[in-house]
Amino acid sequence: GASRLVSGTMTIHRRLERRLATFEGSEACVLFGSGYLANAGAIAALAGRGDTVFSDELNHASIVDGCRLSRAEVVVYRHRDIDHLDWLMCHHSGGVHDIGHGGRRLIVTDAVFSMDGDIAPLTEIVGLAHKHGARTIVDEAHAVGALGPDGRGAVAQAGLEGEVDIVIGTLGKALGSYGAYACASEEMVRYLINTARPLIFSTAPPPPAIAGALAALEIGRASCRERV
Repeated sequence: GASRLVSGTMTIHRRLERRLATFEGSEACVLFGSGYLANAGAIAALAGRGDTVFSDELNHASIVDGCRLSRAEVVVYRHRDIDHLDWLMCHHSGGVHDIGHGGRRLIVTDAVFSMDGDIAPLTEIVGLAHKHGARTIVDEAHAVGALGPDGRGAVAQAGLEGEVDIVIGTLGKALGSYGAYACASEEMVRYLINTARPLIFSTAPPPPAIAGALAALEIGRASCRERV
């Protein structure tokens, strides 16, 4: 009946958020109305004027639009090309600021690219983020339920739980429902709750869809164990 910050949050939302945080190996989780809203909200929360976002050229449209909405400088690197990304990060100073003088940096990528089906080199991307002092957002929409232990996605498959600043996932692919989520540290999730405009100004996801996702999450995890 209302946005999450007014009266839209119910017990079942909290329950799914706790389950998803455990599932993704993160401290906390917050639900969004859709994957588009989650990407737009998370990117704009971590980058703005004077900052730089580095984005794979084949990223999903929701990431592309999130980069535009952030009003940050957007630098597009060649698909899965780590050397090109490294070069670009060495030659772009972070918007209007010099390196080390306030301009934040963000790398954002799909985990599994929807049209090609290939996987981002996440280990190398996280390494570059550490090297250049950047944050990372990984969209696991097409990886959850398909990759990793218990179907937890490409980040888990690469052994990078806790190394990515925000993991975005959808309830509308393998989980067969509707909505999305962002998993991160407790501090980061609190920050998203209070700064991500698509969360603040959108109606909460409907409880029946959340209940369906809860059930699908358990079915999916059991199915992945059976395949192993």
